Amino acid sequence: MDLAKVMSKGQVTIPINIRKKLNLKEGDKVVFIEKDGYMVIANSAMLALEQVQNAFESEAERLDLKSKEDVVNLVKEVRKERFEEKKEKKQ
Repeated sequence: MDLAKVMSKGQVTIPINIRKKLNLKEGDKVVFIEKDGYMVIANSAMLALEQVQNAFESEAERLDLKSKEDVVNLVKEVRKERFEEKKEKKQ
């Protein structure tokens, strides 16, 4: 367990081993999340990335994407559709 002291302006120095575990560097932002009556601190960039991954996972399930090849094929299909749309607009 690590301890940090709250200074007069509400500032706290996050202990080095916690910064390492959260992969925090100078200038990074942290987010405070209330969970089960406790406050949890997290690296905001990593939390955002995790949320995006979860959203994509749901979308992948919806689109029945099961492999890297499925994703590549979908991207090719969308690019082809976009190309055709642009081609039609020029005519």
